[in-house]
Amino acid sequence: MRSPTRRRLPRRVTTALVSLVVPFAALAAPARAADAPAAPAGEGRAPGFVQAAPYLYLGWGNPPSATDVMRATGIKWYTMAFILARNGCNPAWDSQRPLTGGVDETTIKSIRAAGGDIVPSIGGWSGNKLGPNCSTPQALAGAYQKVIDAYRLKAVDVDIENTDEFESPAVQDRILGALKIVKQNNPGLRTILTFPTLNTGPNSWGNRLIERSKALQADIDNFTIMPFNFGGHADMYGNTVKATEGLKTKLKSVYGWSDAEAYAHIGISGMNGNSDVGEVTTPQIWTQIRDWSNAHHIGRLSFWAVNRDRPSWQFTSITAGFTG
Repeated sequence: MRSPTRRRLPRRVTTALVSLVVPFAALAAPARAADAPAAPAGEGRAPGFVQAAPYLYLGWGNPPSATDVMRATGIKWYTMAFILARNGCNPAWDSQRPLTGGVDETTIKSIRAAGGDIVPSIGGWSGNKLGPNCSTPQALAGAYQKVIDAYRLKAVDVDIENTDEFESPAVQDRILGALKIVKQNNPGLRTILTFPTLNTGPNSWGNRLIERSKALQADIDNFTIMPFNFGGHADMYGNTVKATEGLKTKLKSVYGWSDAEAYAHIGISGMNGNSDVGEVTTPQIWTQIRDWSNAHHIGRLSFWAVNRDRPSWQFTSITAGFTG
């Protein structure tokens, strides 16, 4: 655990440290630069996209080798966490590490050399975030653009949580406005919103986020829910399905999409092993969730985190079988 004088760990990291007692058992968008890698096979279905991208967090001590895990599991994409704010409206890994010249850039280059790619997770549960620190959608879009340019990204994921972003109407709208701007300025860029959920679907703040994404014409490609922390000894498979169906219903209502269109714009980001409230997702349950996701052709599957999946990389291997 980090020193208590340091910032609070992202919620998923705090859980990771607690849940180590549990046995550890892709995009169609064109690149902005000619030398950026092509999307892995099996991706590129209209109207959404398909991406199996578990979280990899380099800010947690002794992170696994991204390329070793790729070779062992067949995974191609990672969601890399977390891009936060440093010195105002400036992006940095964990508010500390620069975008270029450090371990994060080196890791991204190695992943791409091995035939994969990454999407950055901007935000998270805790820390000094860009959404509240950048005063306008234009300023926030400028911060996102620095990340896009640093890595010639095909996609960005904004993980919007907690009272400072998810439960702030002003910041919700600022994030949506910024994503609209970068989407307009970067043809082919895919945008993802990741946010909490009830076991029945989005809560009032999630509903607002979806409604405002339509009203502001933000053109979000994927709405990824985090179906955990429901409380008690939850049925993690059943509640994940129920939450995802609730999201589908909301997207259909707001956007007028068919079932297939709504599913294609949905993502699931689970938690392997123990959740913050003691729920347990086993490899068998995660396989059920993956198979349901494939059968319904959702757009994205992720989990927190590869760091917690040692030594056999079971959850990562299961996720690699996601085809959308």
